Amino acid sequence: MNILIVSVGKLKEKYLKMGIDEYLKRLGPYAKVEVIEVADEKAPENLSEQEMEQVKQAEGDRILAKIPQDAHVIAMAIEGKMKSSEELARGLDQLATYGKSKVAFVIGGSLGLSSQVMKRANEKLSFGKITYPHQLMKLVLVEQIYRAFRIMRGEPYHK
Repeated sequence: MNILIVSVGKLKEKYLKMGIDEYLKRLGPYAKVEVIEVADEKAPENLSEQEMEQVKQAEGDRILAKIPQDAHVIAMAIEGKMKSSEELARGLDQLATYGKSKVAFVIGGSLGLSSQVMKRANEKLSFGKITYPHQLMKLVLVEQIYRAFRIMRGEPYHK
């Protein structure tokens, strides 16, 4: 399976980068995983609704440019469906079984994802109602993808 993780913003925190790199290394035997970071749109703190939409639109255009046409897109969104690790594993397994070998996970910037990205998404996934910094979300997502592959293979993983 080919997994693409497209996220807004460059990862700066060394400790997060080390964690992500560790899980990417562990994922090596299971899947080809590529992480693409697109530039975040520079914007002042206090934005109008229209300016927020413009920022999300610009970031969304960058995200969409990186997603292959034949990819199954999973948008990370607070309003998405919450799944257990086992449900995520079953979903990825079903995608592979039915010929969807390319899966793209999308993590938006601090303002979220544009409506165009949400329309492109085949599904929306939530890791809860709390808001995560998008950089931390990347680490949590990579860990959950690794956990899903361990579950799919029937291999032990701490609960």
